[in-house]
Amino acid sequence: MRLKDLYIYPVKSLGGIKQSEGKVLERGFEYDRRWMLVDDAGKSITQRVEHKLALLRTEVIADKIRVFNKDIPDQSIILEPAGEDLLNVSVWDDSTKALQTGEEINTWFSTYLGKSCKLVFMPETGKRLVDPRYAEHNEQVSFADAFPYLLISQSSLDDLNGRLSQSVPMNRFRPNLVVSGTNAFEEDTWAKIKIGDVYFKVAKPCARCILTTVDQETGLKGKEPLFTLSSYRTKDNKVLFGQNLIALNKGIIRENDLVEVISYKQLG
Repeated sequence: MRLKDLYIYPVKSLGGIKQSEGKVLERGFEYDRRWMLVDDAGKSITQRVEHKLALLRTEVIADKIRVFNKDIPDQSIILEPAGEDLLNVSVWDDSTKALQTGEEINTWFSTYLGKSCKLVFMPETGKRLVDPRYAEHNEQVSFADAFPYLLISQSSLDDLNGRLSQSVPMNRFRPNLVVSGTNAFEEDTWAKIKIGDVYFKVAKPCARCILTTVDQETGLKGKEPLFTLSSYRTKDNKVLFGQNLIALNKGIIRENDLVEVISYKQLG
């Protein structure tokens, strides 16, 4: 098995960036989901409600993140913002403190969405713990929904697309890691894996939501692939696709790195 693709999503719910290598950190890949849009109450804003966020692309250039869309002027975000202007923010039921990034950027995003919002950054001092039921050593997580890393096998997507009248690309599921050379849903059985020199705990299956039904090229919402997935990937009223991971050490992993299964889950 090999690591086929790596992705980061610097701003939560905006377009991702395909990389040839990634720096594995406790919270997630370097720069992954360290920025997030929030409303005036500090609550996260995502594609679940604001589908047009799918149309905003990102890229890392030197010391900045460029946010762009073909129809509007670009905006740049400093990679390492400084300051002490902290704001209480929330992701689902988790609360933490985040650094405000500036009025110019806030105005740009507010204009794009047509409503007031702020862009915030998670500093190193920001504390957000992985669910203790799955954590190994009180690991931290970024503004990702719940876990630092998401893995999906290419064969699992191929299996899904074989059931759909119109196939969907991998970007509907926003993974960090795509693995090739497996059977469909083989990742469900893994407990611990090694990619390159980095070990990962396979914590739990990823429960999918309506965000997967938003076309990342058009921003339009449909019923697939969630409707079809629900017909054969439902457990305890949750639709499962992909596996949430926790990194057990730091390091650099690269495209085409060997993926080894160290141990398997006790299924039953």
